[in-house]
Amino acid sequence: MSDEAVHVAMFPSAGMGHLTPFLRLAALLLNNHCKVTLINPLPTVSHAESNLLSHFHSSFPHLNILPFHLPLPSSSPPSNSIDPFFFRVQTLRDSIHLLPPLLSSLSPPLSAFISDIMLISPLLSITLKLSIPNYTLFTSSASMFSFFSHFPTLSQSLSSQPISDSDAVAVEVPGIPFSPLPYSSIPPFLIFPTTIRNFIMEDSPNLTNLDGVFANTFEALESYSLETLNSGKVVKNLPPVYAVGPFVSFEFEKESQQTALTKWLDGQPIGSVVYVCFGSRTALGRDQMREIGNGLIRSGYKFLWVVKDKIVDKEEEIGLDEILGVDLVEKMKEKGLVIKEWVDQSEILGHKSVGGFVSHCGWNSLVEAVWNGVPILAWPQHGDQKINAKLVEIGGWGIWNKNWGWSGELVVKGEEIGDAIQEMMENKLLKLKAMHLKEEGRKATSVGGDCEVTIQKLIEKWKNN
Repeated sequence: MSDEAVHVAMFPSAGMGHLTPFLRLAALLLNNHCKVTLINPLPTVSHAESNLLSHFHSSFPHLNILPFHLPLPSSSPPSNSIDPFFFRVQTLRDSIHLLPPLLSSLSPPLSAFISDIMLISPLLSITLKLSIPNYTLFTSSASMFSFFSHFPTLSQSLSSQPISDSDAVAVEVPGIPFSPLPYSSIPPFLIFPTTIRNFIMEDSPNLTNLDGVFANTFEALESYSLETLNSGKVVKNLPPVYAVGPFVSFEFEKESQQTALTKWLDGQPIGSVVYVCFGSRTALGRDQMREIGNGLIRSGYKFLWVVKDKIVDKEEEIGLDEILGVDLVEKMKEKGLVIKEWVDQSEILGHKSVGGFVSHCGWNSLVEAVWNGVPILAWPQHGDQKINAKLVEIGGWGIWNKNWGWSGELVVKGEEIGDAIQEMMENKLLKLKAMHLKEEGRKATSVGGDCEVTIQKLIEKWKNN
């Protein structure tokens, strides 16, 4: 059977944090001569997703894109407080019964199906009926996957009642190198009854019915979690967890980077710029954003700050002057660049002038920082991010001020922010550790490295099935 006969279908869910790793894994498979069909749910939630898909298809014209037109929902999200990305996941789960005719029409027949972690249960009966090997891509850390896998067991000991001192309470989670895990690091939406909690309670027990799990990580970054997961110590009969990271950014990202932004970075000394970005889905309160601005000025360092005012970029209409205040915007012009648009983050982190990253600790952002050897000032906002922040801290390539809390719990003052930025930028040990992980990440993706070998073995397996 020829390489071209290996045909993989991929099915992402919603949000750049899920789409980006899916496309980077797709690029990896395409570059290894697989045929890849991307099932593309329409319409997309954000402009950033639409633009990324368009650029990706231009760079990989042999990618087969299969439009998956979602039925109009019978109702709108219940209120403005409902996350539109989570609402999209629910719509996808409710619409998966429409997939079989599309999958059956594909040629050659599918060798494997890779879906988003949020879509496991609805897809299982379909892939089983069509006899397609079923894999999932987990878009966070292996440590967080340990938490996800163990959650149904853990949930029995979690209280839905508020705990007065959540830092004093801890829970054991096998596979997490810093277990026991502080209660305060558990995402609140997993403690209280929520839609996402219901998804995980349904999906996690079905992990053992999968053929494998892909993770954007590598041995040097998460050896303990990977070993524990793959030895059956987290969940018995768990399928193999394939560490196929660090995922590498696309060539077109370098080509499309804004000229003015690159020119500004080119004019700064090596390692002198603080990059500040809280991801594609975190909109901070305006009081907090103004304190960040004051903190950046206080730090004394040049900075590049990506401001986000709304969760969905289609709603971003208000200018910087209104968000931050005219006086602060004027003051910051002397020391840095503040932008309010989607940027190609990998290219920024790879620029020689960038010496530190103030990050929400979304996993894609952390892996991109590792790939470029950039130290982290961790400021987790929600979801998996406290667990990821702790990985950065114990790994020695970043710092985390835990008393800053979750997003919106309190407004961290500019003085604290400025001092923490100085600490990150001036700590040589952080830089040394970040550079060591960079070297290990490059080894993993090079010829004969762990990632490359794993992908080759999987492709051989699919060819022989």
